[in-house]
Amino acid sequence: MVTGVHSIGVCNGVLGNNLPSPADVVKLYRSKGITAMRIYAPESNVLRALSGTGIGLLMDVPNESITAFASSPSAAAAWVKANVQPYPGVSFRYIAVGNEIMDVDAQKNILPAMKNLDAALAAAHLGGIKVSTALRFDVFTDTFPPSSGVFADDDFMDPIAEYLENTGAPLLANVYPYFAYVGDTTNIHLDYATFQPGTTVTDDGNGLTYTSLFDAMVDSIYAALEDSGRPGVKVVVSETGWPSSGSFAATVQNARTYNQNLINHVGGGTPKRPGPLETYMFAMFNENLKTGDETERHFGLFNPDKSPAYTLSF
Repeated sequence: MVTGVHSIGVCNGVLGNNLPSPADVVKLYRSKGITAMRIYAPESNVLRALSGTGIGLLMDVPNESITAFASSPSAAAAWVKANVQPYPGVSFRYIAVGNEIMDVDAQKNILPAMKNLDAALAAAHLGGIKVSTALRFDVFTDTFPPSSGVFADDDFMDPIAEYLENTGAPLLANVYPYFAYVGDTTNIHLDYATFQPGTTVTDDGNGLTYTSLFDAMVDSIYAALEDSGRPGVKVVVSETGWPSSGSFAATVQNARTYNQNLINHVGGGTPKRPGPLETYMFAMFNENLKTGDETERHFGLFNPDKSPAYTLSF
């Protein structure tokens, strides 16, 4: 049921009213050679379609379920019984207990929920599935230069990092050079944000040289883990992407450049941690029901009719 690690997966968001059926989505993944998927909630039709495909799966526990998991081991066990045990043919890799939870009170429930979910998986003889939580990049601070990276809130993150070290699960982080770039075009150049030649940054703290913002952001996460005394915790990039429309710098050309260069890049890792970096691109489809800025509806690699939003080679 548990599978090995490859470098590139794609997030399969479903906030659209015109998206392909789960069976067609899985066929598209397979036809493109995409070997991993992230889903944001258990969805029985998707899980059935994934069964037997060997596609590695990162599956979220929705944010609204975490309070119950934290207070009730039986709630976690019931969730595993309903959403994991019926699908022995699915290659579950990780379960993310929540996505980008920034509310301080809600954050207090994450670690107890992770522990109860781990216990439920172990009781079901599914202990090979690793449990983590998907973090917004804002939980890290002082991220430039990368060697200065630390947790913004040690009280929140130190216990989670310690737990991940003990269980061997990775830290899941959503890493978006796009948002960093549009937030600071004075100091960040587009070529640096999209893996193109032109900008070189030397980090005097670690002696390493950076030619891409993505690498610098990821290495600041490793620095934060080292600062926390947990250098052995692996990082998995649970979301990254670039919108093709909707706002400044959101163009087909920039999106194609970023995502193709990302695909070509992550197999080699970062200056601080060479070797494959498991990364989930956001997202498979343009989702017309996503709320927020217009760009949110234009992160897709494909249109809802399964035609490419732009050409990529996986």
